[in-house]
Amino acid sequence: MTRSVMGTDRRTSRVRPLLTGLACVLTTSVALTTLTFSSPAGAGTADSGLKGAIDTLLADSRLDGGAAGVVIADADTGERLYQRDGGDRLMPASNTKIATSVAAMGVLGPQYRFATDVLSTGSRDGATLTGDLYLRGGGDPTTLAKDYDKLAAAVAATGVTKVTGRLNADDTRFDTQRLGRSWASDDESSYYSAQTSALTVAPDTDYDSGTVIVEAVPGARAGDKPKVTLVPKTAYVKLDISGTTVAAGQSDTLSVQRRHGSNTVTVSGTIPIGASATKEWVTVWEPTGYAAAVFADALVRHGVKVAGTTRLGRTTPATAKLVTSHSSMPLRELMHPFMKLSNNMHAEALTKAMGHKTAGRGSWSAGLAAIAAQLSKEGVTTSTVRQVDGSGLSRMNLFPAEQFASLLVSVRDAPWYADWYASLPQACGPDRAAGGTLRTRMCNTPAALNARAKTGSLTGASGLSGYVKDAGGRELVYSIILNNYLASSVKSIEDAIVVTLARSDTATESVPAITPALSRTTDQPADRECSWQKPKFC
Repeated sequence: MTRSVMGTDRRTSRVRPLLTGLACVLTTSVALTTLTFSSPAGAGTADSGLKGAIDTLLADSRLDGGAAGVVIADADTGERLYQRDGGDRLMPASNTKIATSVAAMGVLGPQYRFATDVLSTGSRDGATLTGDLYLRGGGDPTTLAKDYDKLAAAVAATGVTKVTGRLNADDTRFDTQRLGRSWASDDESSYYSAQTSALTVAPDTDYDSGTVIVEAVPGARAGDKPKVTLVPKTAYVKLDISGTTVAAGQSDTLSVQRRHGSNTVTVSGTIPIGASATKEWVTVWEPTGYAAAVFADALVRHGVKVAGTTRLGRTTPATAKLVTSHSSMPLRELMHPFMKLSNNMHAEALTKAMGHKTAGRGSWSAGLAAIAAQLSKEGVTTSTVRQVDGSGLSRMNLFPAEQFASLLVSVRDAPWYADWYASLPQACGPDRAAGGTLRTRMCNTPAALNARAKTGSLTGASGLSGYVKDAGGRELVYSIILNNYLASSVKSIEDAIVVTLARSDTATESVPAITPALSRTTDQPADRECSWQKPKFC
């Protein structure tokens, strides 16, 4: 499958189950040998310290013809210790989530929960509800099929076995614009580019809302069709299986792709006998209908028959009575899967939720206005920023490294800072819950378990912004945004800068030189967040 916004071809993944296949290899590495380097022409004696070390790293040939915005500051005072084109507006990729997450904590609050409600209209006559049921979404991007099952069980527990009317899916808390501005059309079926709705379903506890998991295994004999399953099981998604099982040792070309504008998933190509499963997380078309279908199936399982057909996009009447409700985890907990795994759909749901709270409109425009207002309170010069989505998937986003650095300094005084800081990926963290998208980076260095940062990756754009303590115990903030390079990866340059900070005593200008490694030890695409690959590379 070609991903133009990411710029690489991705073959379908051969995976083990998510919770057992988490061993990762290093995406990038840094060599900790001390180097002797010459200062740039015209440089003063200070170039033998932090400035010289960072300048040398940014002189890496992989950045030739590219752009780099780098700012390093004292976390307590905000004093700038290093700046390289920090005011230049560059494409931040998923560093955009720093702005969105900070705003969400400030606007919605760390205790904020999304609600999904079931309501009824009409009257009861024994086990019959003469009226309609309403499934009202609050925008929760973490609702699982089992949560809809619990809602259906609660309806059945009231004694209702028959509904004479219809099931109405109320997604009106958010607007009907499903995809973000300038998102690539050929990413449509990729799970990191799912549609945003106030009613949706996540297939597992990575909470990739608006997707289903499609898993295919070889048939029993050559010539058989592959055996394909869906998680969650739903008739909302149709399977067109044209693939074929071939003899062991032959080519494995099986691919999974959803057709544009439909919920038909085509499984094509060949899979040899004995091959491991092909597993893809695929977006659905119209997640409101997906959620309603999953809930309707659950009602049937629990013995509740709805006579009428399901209707989408219906506003719940003010006279409707609450039957049952499901609440998400609080925002301070939701921050972890959101930030650790760089979950795009969480960012967009939170953006629209902020718009609804501040302006009564669950739209990108209202949400982005709320983000800008909160950033302004934190001292960000928003006139220098262009943000068009919450996740950073759009290539129209522009953000100077200087403004990220200012924001990282400012939020340390927020009452919710500890919760927010804990959600940042941790360099070489021991597992996905701690390390997230930095789990495999900066291991065996002083930055391991020390540096916290948000990563960012698109074709020709990479970012790393966060915190690290230097060798003297001084806490630093850094923002590194690299753009317009042609190399396959510049992650090791970012890592080398952060490791340099961790090994240095910046107060005394004792700064050892670090060499960024040029080799890669994994086939993981370098221009996408590691968590955007299934199974997780991080």
